[in-house]
Amino acid sequence: MPDVYSMITEVDAAVVEQLALAMEVSAADPQHRAMVDAYLAELDPAAGTRVVEIGCGTGAIARMIAAWPGISEVFGTDPSPILIERARELSAGVTAVSFGEADGRDLSVPDSSFDVAVLHRVLSHAVAPSELLAEAARVLRPGGRLVVFDGDYATITLATGDHDPLQVCVAAMLAAFVNDPWVVRRLPAMVAAAGFVEARMQSHGFVQTHDAEYMVSIADRGADALAASGRIGVELAGALKAEARRRIEVGSFFGHVAYASLLARKPA
Repeated sequence: MPDVYSMITEVDAAVVEQLALAMEVSAADPQHRAMVDAYLAELDPAAGTRVVEIGCGTGAIARMIAAWPGISEVFGTDPSPILIERARELSAGVTAVSFGEADGRDLSVPDSSFDVAVLHRVLSHAVAPSELLAEAARVLRPGGRLVVFDGDYATITLATGDHDPLQVCVAAMLAAFVNDPWVVRRLPAMVAAAGFVEARMQSHGFVQTHDAEYMVSIADRGADALAASGRIGVELAGALKAEARRRIEVGSFFGHVAYASLLARKPA
């Protein structure tokens, strides 16, 4: 089953709406916000910094970046007109943020237009991540900064022991929603090949046990994907979702994924 994000302009509007909700839920999580704050603090943007976010989705991260000291403008791009419309609605009144519909491989803006390019949880869904990095290099000014944040999705687990049925949901979710779960492990080589220098990586752990809306959504999406493929019936899919919630109620739920951020510079 292909990654639905990689074909976002082709999927049903109802599916896009489901993804939009998941984006906002994830971005609102305090742990996720802390990870964004961590890489922005390392970036330490100077006053008047102009940022482009490639693959902005609903604009949740663009809104967070716009509120950071030193940022004067954030331009978010996404190939989905539905997500861009939602981003504009959710950003109403935020004057420092604007959005445009564009493929990440061709942003249709002049060379050297921005000080910072951000790809937040995008490359793991891209069919050709090297092309997005090349476009980021093109639109950055000499000396501009690249920020990449993504999941090391090969580490996702909901299992608390061998043969845990919720881990089957994880595998199904990855197959349906992540194009490359290993991409962060190749990031240093990829950004170097795109011409960036001085790359630095940082690891970020994410765990949920009680307030586990995001990790439960992984179980839900995996169960739904299994049912949609015909591999299980809707009754079993419902039972798997119920099991995730039962574990929360009894205090035995555990979900974990490792993320990584990378900062690099375009040569002056």
